[in-house]
Amino acid sequence: MKKIGLLSIVAALSVLAYSCNKKEPATSNHSGTATTAKPNLPAATHKYFEQGLRTPLANEKATLGRVLFYDKQLSLNNAVACASCHRQEFAFSDNVQFSRGFENKQTGRNSMAIQNLFVTNRFNGGIIDPLQPNTGGNQSLFWDGRSTGLLDLVLRPVSNHIEMGIENVDVLPEKLARLDYYPALFKTAYGSEGITVQRIKESLVMFMAAIKSENTRFDAAEEGNGQLNALETQGHSLFFTKYNCNSCHQVTVDGYSGMSNPLMDIGLDSSYADKGLGTITGVPNDNGRFRIPNLRNVSLTGPYMHDGRFKTIEDVLNHYSKGISASKNLDERLKDDYGKPMRMNISKNEMTAIIAFLNTLTDSKMITDPMLSDPFKAN
Repeated sequence: MKKIGLLSIVAALSVLAYSCNKKEPATSNHSGTATTAKPNLPAATHKYFEQGLRTPLANEKATLGRVLFYDKQLSLNNAVACASCHRQEFAFSDNVQFSRGFENKQTGRNSMAIQNLFVTNRFNGGIIDPLQPNTGGNQSLFWDGRSTGLLDLVLRPVSNHIEMGIENVDVLPEKLARLDYYPALFKTAYGSEGITVQRIKESLVMFMAAIKSENTRFDAAEEGNGQLNALETQGHSLFFTKYNCNSCHQVTVDGYSGMSNPLMDIGLDSSYADKGLGTITGVPNDNGRFRIPNLRNVSLTGPYMHDGRFKTIEDVLNHYSKGISASKNLDERLKDDYGKPMRMNISKNEMTAIIAFLNTLTDSKMITDPMLSDPFKAN
């Protein structure tokens, strides 16, 4: 019988050891009020990147991007920021089924985690450059794959009529220029105080490219600097061999999926309430196909799936164990030898072991790193 990757759950992109006890409201309230605080930044610029980037002043641009990411002034009514729906403590996802936009309206899909979006095995003459076109490889970003690069991605939520509401992003430079802390930040990052849409995009990209998960217990074990316990080791074996989850959810640092075609129909529904990629392409065979998420910090990023239907990882495993629907575009890897939806029949003990292994993918450093934290928060 064919075996395939079990999990299609949000990393990136919303710690099971304690998340199972976490209270999760159906929605979050990010309506807020206009921010009047100024960013509190260190005297010395944080080193987000090592030397060798082709992008000049990369760390300074990432610093500016950090301020932009957390600034509610990027929304129409100064009520929400990018970070309102992408919260550091949840691996830059949200811990609710649907987030709230600038007018307190619900978003249409679950907020994906932001992490490891910059594929560092994409080289330009041996020098990594997050600002090159299609940086991030063939990532097909967003749940429906509408964007293939970070520069294209970063201002889409800002211009979304539900999320942040600035439908004409060309007004952003003038809006930000009225804030006394931005001219100096742009001058430090670009050599002049001029604020442009392109500079805003580039700075946000540099910050998002710096959000990397690479300090987990799994990483330490792989590098020979630690070891997993017996239960975690069993889960590791199930993940990589028996159920071959890693064929879809590659838990390496570099890359967001590693698949040439990172969107698939996993049999969530027999009919499509949300067509996913098919909404973008208009191709019937793309209906029901959604982004395969990164599993790093997966214990922090629930609820899971594009619509946040599953509250826990155990719910997700139950889907793959016995709940796959015969959807029209069900991926072949989720069918048995007779073309029917696969029934993996994962035992309770196996689920416990897999969850224990997935907990080793939690990066405590990333979710508490001051370099990635809210600069507007009072110390």
